[in-house]
Amino acid sequence: MSQKQEIKSLAYYILDVFTSEKYKGNPLAVVVTNEDLLLSTYKDISKEFGYSETSFIQFSKELNTLKVRSFTPTGFEINGAGHNLLGAVHAFVFDDKQFNSDLNHLPKIIMKDKIVEVAVAGSKLGLLQQPAIIKQAIPTASLLKALSLLEDEIGYDDLMPNVVATEVSHLMVPLKDEKALAKIKSDKRLLSELAKQYHFQGVYCFFITKDTPEFSIKSRFFNPGIGIDEDPATGSAAGPLAGFLHKAGIIKENNEYKITQGEAMDRASDIRVQVKDDGTMVSGNSVIVMKGNIFV
Repeated sequence: MSQKQEIKSLAYYILDVFTSEKYKGNPLAVVVTNEDLLLSTYKDISKEFGYSETSFIQFSKELNTLKVRSFTPTGFEINGAGHNLLGAVHAFVFDDKQFNSDLNHLPKIIMKDKIVEVAVAGSKLGLLQQPAIIKQAIPTASLLKALSLLEDEIGYDDLMPNVVATEVSHLMVPLKDEKALAKIKSDKRLLSELAKQYHFQGVYCFFITKDTPEFSIKSRFFNPGIGIDEDPATGSAAGPLAGFLHKAGIIKENNEYKITQGEAMDRASDIRVQVKDDGTMVSGNSVIVMKGNIFV
């Protein structure tokens, strides 16, 4: 009689990130591991969940360190710190029985061998991104077919499309109004070609509304090159956008601003950004919606 093969299982959580409301924000799978997995296993699990990103957390009690790795469904490993990292840390805190942790006693957070500074404000977590660097302007004409827009719909005051980077380079596309944002239909092939040509990852389209005491920002994000047709919340793009607007004199240092993303997908997200002298803080809430085990 043959001995049954042992089946290994890993605990996982599903969280909605950059929201306090279930089934809004950006859904994220967070898988708990006790050791490094094979690269193929990270990719297989991420493909199985099918979310824009899946994060894997590994905690060392001895070193008081939380290691995070994140992958898209196509197997691309994410470098930027956005909803993938914010949700991973929230999952760690939610599982207080296993990790005996809370928002006031966080371990050292490491992603891709780099320490990430995490701030706490109430129930919100904030991730400090590097100071923004404006890399290069992109011709408006090259974006018209890729986004199904007219030339006079692109631009806000003197702002025009530019590649901006913190940890990751994204293309910032300012728009005239909310109508232009809503009508966008992205062409995956053309956007992917532009990303290769101008060396950026995703496209962050936005417009500024002044119907609040100061103003808020509404946005949409597309990154077909790594398997994200549209994303409901993108912290790695919110940081570069805040830096872009700050360098243009549109937002002020140390003030907090709201970015709303995901409305076109019926998954409205609330991303908060604050430009500081040493970078940009991107913050938000998360809510857990599922937990279980995945077999590997």
